[in-house]
Amino acid sequence: MAVEKKITCVVCPIGCEILVKIEDGECRSIKGNKCKRGEEYAINEVFNPKRMLTTSVLVKDGVWPLVSIKTSEPVPKEKLFHVLQEVKKTAVQAPVDSGQIILKNAANTGINIVATKTVPKVNKI
Repeated sequence: MAVEKKITCVVCPIGCEILVKIEDGECRSIKGNKCKRGEEYAINEVFNPKRMLTTSVLVKDGVWPLVSIKTSEPVPKEKLFHVLQEVKKTAVQAPVDSGQIILKNAANTGINIVATKTVPKVNKI
């Protein structure tokens, strides 16, 4: 039995609506993409969806209480909540440097969590 999935491509600003026909666990046809990148995106979105994760973690003794973070690469969609659970339990000591690894191998994905801004330490007088 064939299944059709409609996907809106996010690779570029055009936002093609792509129709992917799947039968017996395989892609049988792809329609609606205006470029090869759209085809690749649609196949990955159907068979191996991934997302970049951006959020923040607590900073101890920082001039700001939070530091923005992101994953070093897209996370398999089924692992997102596992990664978020680890991030939720994480706090870092200031100073924090942009690009600093905050959490290595989050949820055993092989993906690191990285700071996206610098948070200096509070100067206590």
